[in-house]
Amino acid sequence: MASFTLNGRAVSLDAEPDTPLLWVIRDEANLTGTKYGCGIGMCGACTVHIGGQAVRSCITPVSAVEGETITTIEGLDPNGAHPVQVAWRELQVPQCGYCQSGQIMQAAAVLKEKPDLTDAEIDQLMTGNLCRCMTYTRIRAAVRKAADAMKGV
Repeated sequence: MASFTLNGRAVSLDAEPDTPLLWVIRDEANLTGTKYGCGIGMCGACTVHIGGQAVRSCITPVSAVEGETITTIEGLDPNGAHPVQVAWRELQVPQCGYCQSGQIMQAAAVLKEKPDLTDAEIDQLMTGNLCRCMTYTRIRAAVRKAADAMKGV
């Protein structure tokens, strides 16, 4: 049994301790916005927030999140009004969309810590999130737009 807070509500889910958090989120909690990409923590499609930090859920065992606070794409802002979500829509970032929940979760965690980033810093901090469609220019523009919104510019 694993107990933690998921998108603002306390949950206790039955899972083996070594089960990847990704599968607990998708199969036990039925939240499918977090995607399976590579299974080895290299692509970022499975990014969620644990205690506000961006973490790859495909390589995080559920035993490591006991008592933690976890946020998935569904919990970032249920109304889709987080500045990163708004920027993603306004700039039409996704092409196929598969990696985008991970991209958004990475960007939201980064901007929470430091909303004043250069383009080079954005590229560096987002480099671990891969996009098969190569929408990196739009991703950078959306992160910049969200950063400006978070700063009140």
